[in-house]
Amino acid sequence: MAELTHFDGSGHAHMVDVSDKAATARLAVASGYVRMTPETLALITEGRAKKGDVLGVARLAGIMGAKRTSDLIPLCHPLPVTKVAVDLAPDPQLPGVRISATVKTAGQTGVEMEALTAVSTAALTLYDMVKAVEKTMVIGEIRLELKEGGKSGRFEAPGSKE
Repeated sequence: MAELTHFDGSGHAHMVDVSDKAATARLAVASGYVRMTPETLALITEGRAKKGDVLGVARLAGIMGAKRTSDLIPLCHPLPVTKVAVDLAPDPQLPGVRISATVKTAGQTGVEMEALTAVSTAALTLYDMVKAVEKTMVIGEIRLELKEGGKSGRFEAPGSKE
């Protein structure tokens, strides 16, 4: 089991000192979904939501969420994010919308939290945009799919699509 890095020798939470780490290319991909009724999905895909372009607004929210992760997660380092891509794909089989976020940086620590925050923010925004017609939507399975770079190298989640 890996050691918990956000606690000091006394068990107090602290921000990890990354000053001695080399700046390297870092990448993280996260995914999740919002499950809903077929009727709500049709409302989104046909552009009939009263609040406007649900997928476009959720995409922008995900990008903004990634950029603001250190403001939301107390021990995250503010990072010079070099790329954020958020993909929202309607899936009639779910039924719902599958969300994927890819985040890149060249820095001393990884961007896993930024990718997870992008997916979470996009999912919450999607929910907010259509909650007036369906409050029973489910946000689910937000997880890290892939991470590359840094001392620990590559991680790929079991069953990952990446």
